[in-house]
Amino acid sequence: MSSETVLSADLLLKSQRGIDMTLSEFDNEIRKDYNVVCGCDEAGRGPLAGDVFAAAVIFDKDTVIEGINDSKKLTAKKREELFDEIMEKAVDFSIQTATVEEIEDINILNAAMLAMKRAVEDMDTKPDVCLIDGNKTPEGLECPAIAVVKGDAKSQAVAAASILAKVARDRYMEQMAEQYPEYRFEKHKGYGTKLHYQMIDQYGPCGIHRMSFLKKYYAKKNGH
Repeated sequence: MSSETVLSADLLLKSQRGIDMTLSEFDNEIRKDYNVVCGCDEAGRGPLAGDVFAAAVIFDKDTVIEGINDSKKLTAKKREELFDEIMEKAVDFSIQTATVEEIEDINILNAAMLAMKRAVEDMDTKPDVCLIDGNKTPEGLECPAIAVVKGDAKSQAVAAASILAKVARDRYMEQMAEQYPEYRFEKHKGYGTKLHYQMIDQYGPCGIHRMSFLKKYYAKKNGH
């Protein structure tokens, strides 16, 4: 069973104040208490369609990757470049998913937690601690977990996981665009854009739409 822990008061205060600390330095602060540090993040909680992805990444203490940051702050081209560098330089990494069916069955938050748990457990290297982006941690991890709010802008390992998950999901949605070309998934990656809603109105939902996410839209559209 995992135990959820918290950041030391000193490190938490530094991170909240934005005290000058690089993302790799943040992870090295964690290594004062835990030798093998894993960063974990998800991608795809918000879209109307497609699986939710998660990645877990472990670096050694001397690895520093220039330009790494929260995936949402990077261009698609930069994410693609960093994707390969992260995989090359990581001690270990894993990218996993939870399916649309699982999202519908257990809700998106629990599905995202499940994907993150799968990513951590899929690695051959077992971490001493997992840094989880956000304010919640997956249940059932075999190591302590620390929820780090805005962790993808604080921790190199979490930022790297954010990039792996985002790039992998974008590539998956491009594959889905080939399977369902009328929805233009390559353009919006399943998010609720004007174009996406127009395509749903024209063609109806397809096999990878999250129907629970469309309930409010259909209720509003039908005047309920």
